[in-house]
Amino acid sequence: MSMLEDPAQPDLESCRGTMSTEEDAKWLQWVTHQFETIAGKDREINLQQFKTALNVKESFFAERFFTLFDSDGSGTITLQELLEALTLLIHGNPMDKLKFLFQVYDVDGSGSIDADELRTVLRSCMRESAISLPDEKLDQLTLALFESADKDCNGAITFDELRDELQRFPGVMENLTISAAHWLTPPAAPRRPRALTWAYWHNHRSHLLCLAAFAGLHLLLFALAASEHRARGASVMVAKGCGQCLNLDGSFIAVLMLRRCLTWLRATWLAQVLPLDQNIQFHQFVGYVVIVLSLVHTVAHIVNFALQAQAEASPFQFWELLLTTRPGIGWIHGLASPTGVALLLLLLLMFACSSSCIRRSGHFEVFYWTHLSYLPMWILLILHGPNFWKWLLVPGTLFFLEKIIGLAVSRMAALCIVEVNLLPSKVTHLLIKRPPLFHYRPGDYLYLNIPTIARYEWHPFTISSAPEQKDTIWLHIRSEGQWTNRLYESFKTSCPMDCDPKPLSRSLKMRRSQRRPESLEHQHIHSGTSVQGAVAYSKDVTVELTSYRPKGTPQQGDQGLVSTAVTKEGAQARWRAIAEPGQVSEKSSENHLFCNIKCYIDGPYGTPTRRIFASEHAVLIGAGIGITPFASILQSIMYRHQKRKNICPSCQHSWMDSAQDEDMKLHKVDFMWINRDQRSFEWFVSLLTKLEMDQAEISQEGPFLELHMYMTSALGKNDMKAIGLQMALDLLAKKEKKDSITGLQTRTQPGRPDWNKVFQKVAAEKKGKVQVFFCGSPALAKVLKGHCEQFGFKFFQENF
Repeated sequence: MSMLEDPAQPDLESCRGTMSTEEDAKWLQWVTHQFETIAGKDREINLQQFKTALNVKESFFAERFFTLFDSDGSGTITLQELLEALTLLIHGNPMDKLKFLFQVYDVDGSGSIDADELRTVLRSCMRESAISLPDEKLDQLTLALFESADKDCNGAITFDELRDELQRFPGVMENLTISAAHWLTPPAAPRRPRALTWAYWHNHRSHLLCLAAFAGLHLLLFALAASEHRARGASVMVAKGCGQCLNLDGSFIAVLMLRRCLTWLRATWLAQVLPLDQNIQFHQFVGYVVIVLSLVHTVAHIVNFALQAQAEASPFQFWELLLTTRPGIGWIHGLASPTGVALLLLLLLMFACSSSCIRRSGHFEVFYWTHLSYLPMWILLILHGPNFWKWLLVPGTLFFLEKIIGLAVSRMAALCIVEVNLLPSKVTHLLIKRPPLFHYRPGDYLYLNIPTIARYEWHPFTISSAPEQKDTIWLHIRSEGQWTNRLYESFKTSCPMDCDPKPLSRSLKMRRSQRRPESLEHQHIHSGTSVQGAVAYSKDVTVELTSYRPKGTPQQGDQGLVSTAVTKEGAQARWRAIAEPGQVSEKSSENHLFCNIKCYIDGPYGTPTRRIFASEHAVLIGAGIGITPFASILQSIMYRHQKRKNICPSCQHSWMDSAQDEDMKLHKVDFMWINRDQRSFEWFVSLLTKLEMDQAEISQEGPFLELHMYMTSALGKNDMKAIGLQMALDLLAKKEKKDSITGLQTRTQPGRPDWNKVFQKVAAEKKGKVQVFFCGSPALAKVLKGHCEQFGFKFFQENF
């Protein structure tokens, strides 16, 4: 321990050398403030307060950090001790940080780290990063890191050996810290709003031009109507001007919800001119405009009625002008005033029930049923205004035609849900028998109605299967609202509604009816719908499916894993048969059910992802369940690649045709999947495994498809609570040619992506015009949009 003399008490001045005097003063003030919020009257922090303050999950790290922070061994930490330790961790030089890290790993204080100490540390690292691996895998990780660091093979890692090992990871030593210590860093100053740059204009020109046209048309209509009634006073001019604008908005708001027409327009040149992808946002925007204009229109009429009632010659009182038909105001029996009051009340009710707090808090039915009041509103508007029917004639006709066609098509024949899989994170995977005339494109969505869940409710979901899959349609539905939770829970019960009592007999009957080759039946894996929690591990020429059994089932051995393997040739045969019918898994468990549940679908409808195949370099970013549109796209890409693939029957040599599909201009695809936890990767990992295997077979300059996986709950390499684990995962991944978390060849990166570095790499590849497609949370969409503007990339977002 002589070489580590008191590393917890570095020279504060040298450690703060990178900070200015002003920054240093602000930091000290902030740390003092934060300390006082958690310290008691004795102005000292005990172990429990320390653990809570720094958000350290694992007691091992909490105790180790606390012991090293408590330089005098008193059992509590004072403000001065906290300042000294945090100064080292946040602003210290790399060598001081490394000495601190070594002390954390050196549990027994012997001056070296043995294999058992390292295993204890790695187990705690896994818990901090919410990573769950079997003990056998933990042993492999420990040995990989220990053997790499123990250069002299004496059975212990010294400080110098740990330093040398860390130097193999550039930038880690310089930035080593405790992530939770940033809680003690003063908040950054608020960012100034972005100016109207050329990049912003490039990404939003159609949006901005439509807004300008919308505003200009409103000004024109207001001016014409106001000038026509200028002799009747200012209040009437304002009321009539707003009323004319409301004629436009009351009909245009229906145009924005013509889903079939918008889907058709996406295939025309107008898709390059009109912001079709923002139809929902425009619908909401027009709704806000209608609210504002209606309130101004109402106030202007109230002022006019008040002035009329005060006039000596007026035979009517104020309330008669406002609420009755006696004054004869309006073109049909004086109904303008009472219908106006009714319209305003309906509009305010609809507006209140359309708020996000209503829609996303499990009360979607309130939003749905109040939104149906557009029917009585249109009737009242026709009675209220003499010219509204002229504005509504064309869009209203199209709207009702769409509704009638949709109702007729969806109710023409009931479909059935043939298979259900309950996946991690409360995701329900439905397999619906595909109608013969149901044609869709990758990334499209549909509306689903399941009468046994809710008779009159229709909910939109992205189709996650490829169009080339002819027999079934896949939907992956995350339980977030009332309807989706009811769906998940109904299948989770011991006897789900209408489930087939003889699933194996039904499965055998379906398989025999298809007359599929014997070899394919034995080699088939149902991609993405295997037993609960399947995570694929590719091992040379095999794909091994490792399944986490549902709770309550007996364990086998220490790991409790069930494994099946399929040869590489068998996996290829599965993909060659992706478009063939009869792909129904034979497995049945409490999380995998064969059913015959009646349902109805309405669609398909287009999304921004339809543009992907017309891109040159597509960057697909999915967050969580936001992978579903990209699952369909990736499967379709692989099917098209398989169509181009030829195999010599004699020597089994394979090659790819040079000619691509006419509608596929892609030169490069980068797919990025961001998940919070480890089990979320189980949704589509078997698909991604096959994608990687096919990539290895395609001989061309660089991979056509690159996968990038991120796990946000995992701490990064710069964090002292994770550096050992991340180093071990890297070493084992290089040795086994696969990632220990997902089983993919692609290494799962910890934490959130550094989007600046990601987009810099994409831009440097020069594979053509870059277009970024995103499906996920609005908060991340805002971040990505800003980076796309910075790099000049086109950005498309699917409403989530």
